[in-house]
Amino acid sequence: MLSRCDLIKGAAIALLTLSTQGAWAQETKMNLFKIVTIKDEIVVGLSAQELHALGGNDASAVAHALAQKGDLTVWQYNVHRGPNGELQQAPTAKIGLLAHASLRVEPYTTPYQIVPHP
Repeated sequence: MLSRCDLIKGAAIALLTLSTQGAWAQETKMNLFKIVTIKDEIVVGLSAQELHALGGNDASAVAHALAQKGDLTVWQYNVHRGPNGELQQAPTAKIGLLAHASLRVEPYTTPYQIVPHP
């Protein structure tokens, strides 16, 4: 049987672990966007810092930056199996987007874990 002291220690460790993981998730949170072009659709990921550098935190900021600059370099994301065999949304290639080929930028959600790009 566990003593009250052991239960308190266990709860404190669990709370510390969860708060550390939450802070790490906030630092590495990726925002996914679907870029719709004439030919196809692709999913790209931007970190909070990258979005801030573009001047916003949503799809309209990405679209506006693309229209203003004419091109953007971003990481393309696709679904892959992670080391543990579970599906995850992971970066596959660094690509360039051209403003005249992109028709629409939309927020994108996924049920899979999102892996931050390098």
